[in-house]
Amino acid sequence: MVHGARIVFNAIVVLALQVPGRVALFFVGLFVLTLGSAMAIEEPKYEVLLTDGPFEHRLYTGFVVAETELSGDFDSASRNGFRRVAGYIFGGNQADSGDSRKIAMTAPVTVEPKDDGWRLHFVMPSSEDIASLPKPTDPSVKIRKVPPHEAASVRFSGWTTESAIADQTEKLRAWLEARGLVEKGPPQVARYNDPFTLPWRRRNEILISVQKSPG
Repeated sequence: MVHGARIVFNAIVVLALQVPGRVALFFVGLFVLTLGSAMAIEEPKYEVLLTDGPFEHRLYTGFVVAETELSGDFDSASRNGFRRVAGYIFGGNQADSGDSRKIAMTAPVTVEPKDDGWRLHFVMPSSEDIASLPKPTDPSVKIRKVPPHEAASVRFSGWTTESAIADQTEKLRAWLEARGLVEKGPPQVARYNDPFTLPWRRRNEILISVQKSPG
């Protein structure tokens, strides 16, 4: 069932990438809503160093991401960035042999501020590395290795509106200060669900790379 569901999922995303944004989200969201529970979606591997209510201090292993940079507001960057990187994993790529192939979808989809725009990435499956991955045919999609690192997170449900992101980021920063952790990078918005998951069932996180305070 998992293999069959993934084949159908791949076909629907390929179709969705050929139609306007809201219609694309409908195709993908409708399938994930009905059959997504049959699919094992991989997440980046990490060790939990501390749990405190909705907050966690984690140690991530290294992983590889496919990413793209965009301008515009958060919502438009999220939609357009998703389409670009999804295009890569669903066949917009070329191996040394000249063939293209599908790459398994993972969670979450992560967005972070970058200079005067945004950077969106998918984590590649743990079975892949930079050497094994095919090259993107879209030059705006890049492959990058993320080294092992510590990160702090806060989990919340609902929609990732600007006000919700700002509120949760403020809470996480206050928690970091209380725990003696220092930020090493910008806050990232990580979303684990399809667009049609009910708000109170959604899993969202703010992630910030951290290190121990030298003091």
